Amino acid sequence: MASAMTIRKNTVFGICLVMVFVSCFRERRSENAGEKMQQFVVDIANYARAQDSDFIIIPQNGPELAYQGLDTESEFHAEYMGAVSGFGMEEIFYNGEAARDDYRLDMLRDIKSSKPVLVSEYVNKDAWIDDAYTSNDAEEFLCFVRRSNNYDYLYIPDSVHHENDADVLSLQDAKNYLYLISSDAFDTKSEMIQAIAATNFDLIIIDLFFGDDAFTSSEIEMLKTKSNGGRRLVISYMNIGSAEKYRYYWKKTWFRHHPLWIKGNTKAMMMNSG
Repeated sequence: MASAMTIRKNTVFGICLVMVFVSCFRERRSENAGEKMQQFVVDIANYARAQDSDFIIIPQNGPELAYQGLDTESEFHAEYMGAVSGFGMEEIFYNGEAARDDYRLDMLRDIKSSKPVLVSEYVNKDAWIDDAYTSNDAEEFLCFVRRSNNYDYLYIPDSVHHENDADVLSLQDAKNYLYLISSDAFDTKSEMIQAIAATNFDLIIIDLFFGDDAFTSSEIEMLKTKSNGGRRLVISYMNIGSAEKYRYYWKKTWFRHHPLWIKGNTKAMMMNSG
């Protein structure tokens, strides 16, 4: 998954930050890179909340960033934990097949006492869907389960786990969420808006763009009410660890002469957060 965008005030309630850079620093065992990413997220939070004090920030993956020195045996990193509103994580109990990740699960059990945890599971058999939800419910994690045809977050599920008509005004209020960061399954932006508006998910995570066309403030406002009348949150997906050639900001010359903040050429261009 990859995405990058600028969030305008009042367009959405917050952002889900996807940190491709995190996996990179884990492979290199670079504590310095991790500390730069922590500060990058803090800087984003400070900027966003100067515009909107209730701005929501949810980092995805990289739970080690919650800790001082990226040491899971140490105390929480106070400034980072103050910057984020919750934590998103992929595939804790299922990565196609049943495969519980005890390393990350232990961190999330620690983190959940301070921040809400959102887990996206991937199952390649429908028979495992109920168990994926049950396993996350037992840990008090919000859960979104995608099936074998939905690895890239293309489709809206037929049902809503813990469906309700309550107003959801904060991340703590949410009982479920929809992760829909691709628009490829929809022919038009209007079709996608109508499909989302017809659901009762408490929280929606979407890309800011439908193809090259950004959602407007009025279009986002249409998504903030569940079909049953309850209010809900709309969160924008943003990748802060990579730059992609299909984005509006991309310049063709960057393949040969990229800016200093792009670290190097890969399938997804890695950004230098420092």
